[in-house]
Amino acid sequence: MSTLTIRLPDDTAQRLKALAKSRGLSTNKLVEQLSAHALAAWDTENHFRALAATGDVGRALKILDRLDVEDQHRSG
Repeated sequence: MSTLTIRLPDDTAQRLKALAKSRGLSTNKLVEQLSAHALAAWDTENHFRALAATGDVGRALKILDRLDVEDQHRSG
């Protein structure tokens, strides 16, 4: 496991700490989860772009449908 030092505005750092506390997490765990979510979205976008470049519209639309379902589960 690596250690990463980041600089954030004080207000942002305080808000992240408050969010972590509200979820019963450490700030480290919250940032880990947020990072994993951002990387998953990035991987999906790159995968979608690769499929789009091949012209496989059906597979690309299936991915978009799956993302819509995942978003609905997260928000509802």
